[in-house]
Amino acid sequence: MAGLRTLLVALALVSAAPVWAVQPDEVLSDPALEARARALSKELRCMVCQNQSIDDSDADLARDLRVLVRERLTAGDSDSEVVDFLVARYGEFVLLKPRFAWHNALLWATPLAALAAGALAMFLSVRRRRSGPAAAVPLSAEEERRLAEVIDQAS
Repeated sequence: MAGLRTLLVALALVSAAPVWAVQPDEVLSDPALEARARALSKELRCMVCQNQSIDDSDADLARDLRVLVRERLTAGDSDSEVVDFLVARYGEFVLLKPRFAWHNALLWATPLAALAAGALAMFLSVRRRRSGPAAAVPLSAEEERRLAEVIDQAS
């Protein structure tokens, strides 16, 4: 029974292991360059999957981009030169984390604006509740007379 349990745990752990999209033929022989390539690949978006990095994607385009990153690094490009090359070719959408710039300031400011609007709405709601209901305005003489007539008619 214990052997079966151990086997099931081992199978569960093996099946839960991440699937690596980087193929063995893509890996560079220089460990330092390979580490740089992997770091860059984790920052670049797969244009097919869109919410995965090219490091995690099995798409053909992601493989082409991984190979391109490694070719550029092997040619002597710096990390920023590789990223700039890909941004020039595919646009900023290729970056999983967009750069902060004036042309995309709205993208960065929207969450802060939504948070500020929510905080303001909560503040106004709490303040309105603390002030209590509006003070009752007394009835005029005419309103009291009319109310008395309605009560007399109802009874």
